[in-house]
Amino acid sequence: MEFAALAAWVLAATAGGHLLVKWLTSGGRGTKVTRFPVLVVTGHPLAAAAGLCVWIGYLETGRAAFAWVAFAALLVVILQGFMLLTRWLVGGGRHARGRDQTFPAAAVAFHGVIAVATFVLVFLTAMEVSRT
Repeated sequence: MEFAALAAWVLAATAGGHLLVKWLTSGGRGTKVTRFPVLVVTGHPLAAAAGLCVWIGYLETGRAAFAWVAFAALLVVILQGFMLLTRWLVGGGRHARGRDQTFPAAAVAFHGVIAVATFVLVFLTAMEVSRT
């Protein structure tokens, strides 16, 4: 299960990287008006990458503490991702024009579904490793 979580995490990171590149190539923070706070836009992938490194540390050592720290990192990542998603979904006003509307909905949905699967797999693995 821990390697399924790793595969899901890498897949979610790849899809998220695609979305980040799409946002940056469409102007990113090029104007003063955007719905996406820069701390969340940068913090979301940085926290995900840090959590992935900790998860790899768990895979190397088998220590439950690493699994739980990776899970905690995923909590932060998911909260930031949910913030980005809700800001993207409610973008019907003037703040939604231009580059903020360029995200392909299928890629956003795929990223979210894989992220939820990663979260569940990491949680189940952390629970399992804590029992032994």
